[in-house]
Amino acid sequence: MVLVKSLLHITPMRFFYFLALLISTSAYGQKCDRVLLTGQVIDSGGIQSFYNLMIVNRNTGQGVFGQPNGFFSVYTKNNDSISISVKGYLIHGFRVVADSNCQCRQKIYLIPKPQELKEMVIKPLKTLSQIREEREALAMRETRLVTGVDLLQSPITALYQTFSKKEKNKRWIAEQEFKDNKRKVVQELLRLYVVSDIIELDEEEFDDFISFLNLSETFLKTSTEMELYLFIKDKYEHYKRIKN
Repeated sequence: MVLVKSLLHITPMRFFYFLALLISTSAYGQKCDRVLLTGQVIDSGGIQSFYNLMIVNRNTGQGVFGQPNGFFSVYTKNNDSISISVKGYLIHGFRVVADSNCQCRQKIYLIPKPQELKEMVIKPLKTLSQIREEREALAMRETRLVTGVDLLQSPITALYQTFSKKEKNKRWIAEQEFKDNKRKVVQELLRLYVVSDIIELDEEEFDDFISFLNLSETFLKTSTEMELYLFIKDKYEHYKRIKN
């Protein structure tokens, strides 16, 4: 009612001016078929190099790369949904809102992704004397195999062991356990050699080098520290020449 009374007191000139303003505003809302979206992404930590900056229009599914300094420019439509994607940062999203010049300017502060650190297991180094004790204690677990005199006294048991899949599996498991224990002892020795700057190997190379060493059970159990050192050192020199 108040609005009607106000309109009645408007002069013709003011009325036409008000009408022109409404038409102009309506026309503006329709004329922005394309909006020039410009902006800059900024790392609050101070890093200003963005070599994989991408601006993705989620309405069209299209994406364009920005510049390494963080600036970007792309044509969109009003109210398009935009995502800013940079490796190592959280994705930033917004909607395009055009101004009177059919432009939209953005300044975006990117947030780095939280870093996920891998769990690190620190293994204490064993001494040479501890490793020597483990070397001398190496032995394959007994699997109650009938041999020698017992073989003559228990021929049925011997035949069972020869043809039984279960018994063969037991022996195979015992052999694998022994090989695994033998490898662990050599790994401990290699770790000590690496720390002492005798050899240069990464942990990932240990298994390959141990296979290359091909240490016999007897030599590993009975050799002196010096004999073992000279053997491994010589093999290491050959190993590095082959790998290089």
